[in-house]
Amino acid sequence: MTTDAATAGAADGLTICVIAGEVSGDRLGAALMRALKSQRGAMRIVGVGDREMLAQGLQPLVPIQHFAFIGLGAIKHLPSIFRYIADVAEAVIAVRPDVLVIIDSPELTHRIAQRVRKRSPSIPIVDYVSPSVWAWRPGRARAMRAYVDHVLALLPFEPQVHVRLGGPPCTYVGHPLIEQLGLLRPNAEEAARRSADPPLLLVLPGSRPGEIRRMAGVFGEAIRLLEERVGTFEMVVPTVPQLQEKLQSMTADWCVRPRIVTDPMVKWAAFRSARAALAKSGTVTLELALAGVPMVAAYKVALLDEIVARIAVNVPSVILANLVIGQNVVPELLQRACTPEALVDVLAPLMTDSAERRRQVEAFARLDSIMELATAVPSRRAAEIVLSYVEKPRS
Repeated sequence: MTTDAATAGAADGLTICVIAGEVSGDRLGAALMRALKSQRGAMRIVGVGDREMLAQGLQPLVPIQHFAFIGLGAIKHLPSIFRYIADVAEAVIAVRPDVLVIIDSPELTHRIAQRVRKRSPSIPIVDYVSPSVWAWRPGRARAMRAYVDHVLALLPFEPQVHVRLGGPPCTYVGHPLIEQLGLLRPNAEEAARRSADPPLLLVLPGSRPGEIRRMAGVFGEAIRLLEERVGTFEMVVPTVPQLQEKLQSMTADWCVRPRIVTDPMVKWAAFRSARAALAKSGTVTLELALAGVPMVAAYKVALLDEIVARIAVNVPSVILANLVIGQNVVPELLQRACTPEALVDVLAPLMTDSAERRRQVEAFARLDSIMELATAVPSRRAAEIVLSYVEKPRS
């Protein structure tokens, strides 16, 4: 395959290749590109990305519509995905960048990296976002040493995990949420709203249709019981525009009518004003913790997924906020434990000035030091390490 980026050959000066695997990776890649150009000036950046990376001047290695293949795991897509992996790897090798950065989506980006390393071993490879080797498939850490020169970690405990598991050199650069603290931390008026009546409850049933379908019923019944227990409260349910109609349908019979919001700025304003949250487990738990919002986390999956998880996953908590803090301060109710009655038992105390609420708030305050919020600028740290490999000879 030939593309404009590949056939042009390496331009005079520095060429960096950045490959993102999904929308969140595109966002990370765009921030990295800004930081790289800020630190080094003009350079050629080629690779794979979507709108945000293209806006930063990315020269695509493959037609941009192929970005839609990334992250698709269904069997019917596998032939397209394998061709895509081969095409991208060949394009990287043709360009011969000074350094290759792969971003997240390890099932795809690591396969590209392995092909590049085999055919062109002199190209340094940096992996931005560590696979969850601390949770499952720990053997991946040691295997990565064959094709990854450095891992840029989003979570502060990950470098030590790679040391323990024999993985590549790994540096904590910081979670991208650090660069959004202004959106998460309340001003004086918003902080006062957290203590005012009626309290504001955030409800976050998930970001995928299947998650919403599994959680809407149990969340709706829990909200009914919560109103009986604590009285009147307001409720905000943030979502994305394409899920708004589904959420409206699935929450129509909730006894407290939620305000469903799709504007990101309205969502963040709710985070800054909420008394408490009921959330599906995921990255949102770290967002809530950084915002200082006490929460209950819950999740239900299909039986087969539960069986696989029980066999493969080995962590003391599935809640990201708990893992970063190093303590199970956020109650997690999973699978059969996720019942309306159990949810309300742990959620109701968070709506008042209780010991349970204060315990979470105090634990969340420790995140500033744990995540190095005063000094960490993730994209800048990441760019510094990427640039350090430009002229570093491989051993």
